Formats: sequence, structure tokens, C-alpha cells
Amino acid sequence: MKLKTKITLALVAVFGLLLGVGTYSLYALRRLDRSAAQVLQANFYSVQLGQQLYAALDQLTPAQQQRYLTGVAPAGYDATVRRSLWQFQRSLAREAGNVTELGERAVVDSLIHSFHAYQTLLDLRSAQPLTPAVYFARVLPQHQLLRAQTSRMVQLNMAAITRKSTATAHTAAQVWRTTWALLAGSSLLLLFFVVRVPRAAVAPLRKLLASLRKANQQDFTGSIPAGGQDELGEVARAFNQLLAQLQDYRTSTVAQFKAERNRLASVVNALDEGLLVVDEKHRILVANPVISRLLGVPASQLTGRPAAELAAQNELFASMLRHLEVPATQRAHETPVLTLPQEGGEAYYHLLVNEVVSVNDATRQPEFVGSVLTLRDVSEYRRLDQVKWRFLTTVSQELRGPLSLMQVSLQRLQDSKAGPLTAEQHNIIYTLGRENKHLLKLVHELLDVSQLELGTIQLNFQPAYLHEIVQFVTDTIRPQFKPKRLVLDVQVPDTLPAVRADVEKTTWVLLSLLANAIRYAQMQDTVSIRASLLPTGQHVQVSVQDQGPGIAPEMQERIFQRFTQLPTQSGSGLGLSIAREFMVSQGGQLTVESTPGKGSTFSLTLPVSAS
Repeated sequence: MKLKTKITLALVAVFGLLLGVGTYSLYALRRLDRSAAQVLQANFYSVQLGQQLYAALDQLTPAQQQRYLTGVAPAGYDATVRRSLWQFQRSLAREAGNVTELGERAVVDSLIHSFHAYQTLLDLRSAQPLTPAVYFARVLPQHQLLRAQTSRMVQLNMAAITRKSTATAHTAAQVWRTTWALLAGSSLLLLFFVVRVPRAAVAPLRKLLASLRKANQQDFTGSIPAGGQDELGEVARAFNQLLAQLQDYRTSTVAQFKAERNRLASVVNALDEGLLVVDEKHRILVANPVISRLLGVPASQLTGRPAAELAAQNELFASMLRHLEVPATQRAHETPVLTLPQEGGEAYYHLLVNEVVSVNDATRQPEFVGSVLTLRDVSEYRRLDQVKWRFLTTVSQELRGPLSLMQVSLQRLQDSKAGPLTAEQHNIIYTLGRENKHLLKLVHELLDVSQLELGTIQLNFQPAYLHEIVQFVTDTIRPQFKPKRLVLDVQVPDTLPAVRADVEKTTWVLLSLLANAIRYAQMQDTVSIRASLLPTGQHVQVSVQDQGPGIAPEMQERIFQRFTQLPTQSGSGLGLSIAREFMVSQGGQLTVESTPGKGSTFSLTLPVSAS
């Protein structure tokens, strides 16, 4: 039976009970009302008529009747007798039409017969007065008979009233008991419906809820009984079928996942690079044999381990984790090289960090789910780079001597110390000298880059005051401001704390930045130099701001890469690269902020000196 049918039948049963109890109550009330009406309309009316008969007889007292019949009654008594007889006759006629009880008709007929006899005796007086003997022998007994018959009639109706009242009371008691019985039965039936119907509807829903909670926990074995033929049974069967399909899908998906995982594990284990995968909570998920060998920790002890715990015990992993904490925007421009000791020398590995982002199906938003750390062996490339930079160092050193000698010789010729020159010769020597200076500058830059790469450059750290360095730089480069009539705005307080720096390298960086600002400045532009202590109190920042054409956003990091030039730039493309290397090697940084058409601001930072 359908659940809808069950609920409908229950409601119909309740409605039927209410209708039955209400109908029976109305029927019982109408029955009681009819019994009371019968008592009032029939018997009680007969009792009233009996009282009227008594009243009429009471007006005809025996003493007055005797005087009336013997002719000695007071004047006017004759009218009283006639009125009393008329009242008696009228009440008796009404009683004759209101006979309702068994035996009442005989009593009424006797009253009528006796009244006619009584009336006949009183009518004899009209002929002649009656003697007392006649009165006591005939009239008085007839008067007493009328009273007795009236009393019998009244008693008969009073007995009927008593009997009907008793019957009515009995009927009322029976109605009371029956009504209570119906109410009790209806209440029990309603209580049964209240208990059974919700339980029949809720119990399967609770089983369904329990099964859903199991399914939410990836347990698809919690099927629910589906024996009924109602809607809940259909839902249970459909849900069990869904669970079976989910279980099959999960089984096939798990099998596919395991196959893909094994395939991926084979690929990962076959890599010649160290691979480590951590989730968003920095818990290690995957570690291949190469990274396990490099860290010196078995792969079984890496998987599932918190990264912080491993970093506290492994110096190599701690350095990898430190790079993982670097913001992604800054990490994109850095590729650190880790040096690992090995038999017969050192090995060099590039550390690459890639973030893993997944799209949430519910929110359609990308979410960070982990990171992939890769150690790529670049030892061979490193050795080749060292060979290359050693070669460049040797070539640069070999070229620097002849170029310097050529520059001195050209300067002597230009100063006419070797004899007078014609105008054309002077122009040729000037051009040769300018190109020789450019070539000599390129040789010096290549030598600096080579030394930086080989780690042979010597830095002379000492406490220094930036206002003194800036003063020296501005005094040196100020003559170059005159051709374009540039304005130099210097705001470097002498109250700034001393910094730990190589004065020569820092001066070179500031000169290079100012030279670039002069190169791209327009007539009468302003070049600003400002310095301030950063909020952390650990570094001092110096900014060089120009009003040049600016740098496009996509080029603002590339200009710090070696041999990178802007479309409008001339030179080797090594200046900013060397400048950044100089600042990083001193524990600082060199950055740029620029808006195309509004100029650029280059900022360098240096650590505050501890002494």
C-alpha cells in the first residue's frame, strides 16, 4: 500500500470517527429533547388540567352546595355554580383531547360520565330545592367521585411523568456512557495513528539518513531495507541501486587511480632529478629515489612526514624549505643553486619550485593544493660555465692591458704630444678613443661578471655612511648634468645609521644608476636621490628617480638579466645585472618601479652595520 494511501486512510478514519461521534451526539440530544418535550406537552399539561378540575370542584364546596340545593344559598351563588361547572367542563374537554397514557382514556370517560350525572343532579334544583337527605345520598357522593376520579387522572399522569423522567435519565446515562466509549475508542485510535504513522514515515528516513552519512564517509555498503511497496520502499530501492552503482564506480575509479598512480610512480622513480611533492599544509606526499638519496633519508621515512620536522633534522631540506617560503612573485625570478658535497668534488643542483593549483568544482575558483620541488643536477653545466667564465676572465685580463695602452696612446695623440694633427686626424683619433673606451668598459664588465660567477671577486665590507657615498657620487657625475641642464634633487639625511657595504662597489652601482638616468632624461628634467631607513630598522634604502620614458612592466625584471637590452638602449646589457649582483652579494637588493611615460625609480637596499 502506498504511503499516500495510508495517510489518506488514516485521515479518513479520523474524519469518520469525528463524524460518527458528532452524529451520535446530535441524535442523543435530539432524543432527550423529544422525551422532555413529550413530558411537558402531554403529561404535564394533563396535570395542569387536573389542577384546574380541582379548582372548579373547590368552588363547589359541600356546605355551599347544600345551601344552594336546599334554596338557602346567598344571592349570586347560582352564577358561581354555573361558572365553576363551565370551567370544569372546559378543562375536562381539553383533557379528553390530551389522552396519552394507557388507562387514561377510561379515567377520562368515567369523569365525563360522572360529570354529566353530577350536572344532572344540580339541574334538578331548577325544578325544586332538594332535601338534605337527597343531597347527602346522591349529590355529595357524586362530588366526591369526581374528585377521586380527577385525583386518579392526575396520579396517572404524575406516574407517567416519573416514569418518563426515569427513562430519560436512564437514556441520558446511556448516552453519556456511549459518548465516553466512543471518545475513548476514538482517542485510542488517534493515538495509534499518531504513534504509527510518523514512525512508519520517519523510520525509513532515519535509515536513509544513516546510510547517507556512511556514504559521505566513502562507505557505500550501508544499504537500507526495501521490503515495502510504498513510496519509501521505492526510494529505498532506488537509493540501494545508487549505492551499488557508486560502489562499482568507486571500485573502477580506485582501480584506474591505482593504475595511474603506479604509472606515475614509475615515471617519477625513473626521473634523474630529485622530486618532492608537498601539500598545502607542507606535508610530504611524494618523494622519488633521487631526492631520497640526496637527502640521505629513505623514501618510506619521507612520505607523510611534516616538512618542518624533516627540516629540523636535514640541512639540505631546510634550505629547500626556506626557498619554498619565498613569495611566488619573487621566486619566479630566482633559481637558487645548491652545492652538495660528493665523492671527488662537489655537485650543483638547481632548485625549482612550482605551485600546484586545482579548480574547485563547487566554487569554480582556483585553489592552492601543494608545491612540487625539483632538484636538477647542473654540475656539468656548472663546470662548463666555470670554464667559460675562466676563459672570459683570462681574455678580459689579456685585453685590458693592450686596450689601456691604446687608450693612453690615443690620448697622447689627441693632446698633440706626438706632433700636430689635422682636423681629420683629430676626428679619427677622437672616434678611436671613444670606441676604445667603450671596449675597455665592456672588458671591465666582463671581468666583473666573470669574477662574480667564479666567486673570486673580493668585497671589502666596512661601516659606511650613505650621505658621504652619495656626496662623492654626485660630485663626480654633476658635470654630466650640464648639457641637458638637468636638476639634481638630493635628499639623503646625514642622520641615517651606518651601513655594512663595499664602498667601491656601492659607488659603482650609484654611478651606473645616475648615468642611466642622465641618458634617458629630457631637457631640464629632475633627477632625485632619496634615502630612508626602512620600517624594519634593519636596512637603509636609496632611490634614484628620473623622469624618463619609463620601462614596460614585462621588461622590469628582464633588464636585470645579463645581455638584456631595452629597444632604445645601447651597450652590453651587463650594467644592471652586475649592479644587482653587487647589491645581493652585500646582503641587499636592487629593484625598479616604473610607469611607461612617467619615469622610473631604482631602489637599492643595504643592511645596517652592527658596529
